[in-house]
Amino acid sequence: PGRFKSVSAFAPICNPTASDWGRPQFSAYLGTDESSWAAHDATLLMRRRGFDGPMLIDQGTADQFVDKLRPEALAEAMAAARQGGTFRMQKGYDHSYFFVSTFMEDHVSFHAQAFLG
Repeated sequence: PGRFKSVSAFAPICNPTASDWGRPQFSAYLGTDESSWAAHDATLLMRRRGFDGPMLIDQGTADQFVDKLRPEALAEAMAAARQGGTFRMQKGYDHSYFFVSTFMEDHVSFHAQAFLG
């Protein structure tokens, strides 16, 4: 809290400690001690601490990895924490460069507005 003014992400691994995709990544980057992983899992952090700024998450509905990314877990944690933010499911978009490039300007504007007020 207080460190960042805003947060945004494109198709993030939302709950890596509970994902078949996230667990191997955490093992590789953070080591095999699973007790240290919670400090890096967005869903668990949202449940425990929340965030004191706005959030913008974009996820494509045609993303071939959506089941591994677990966006529903973060969306539920945001709702439970009454977190201010927007979770956009972008119809027809997959996990590609074109998805990110289409919505990048939105994210830059989002952060500029949060920073400049």
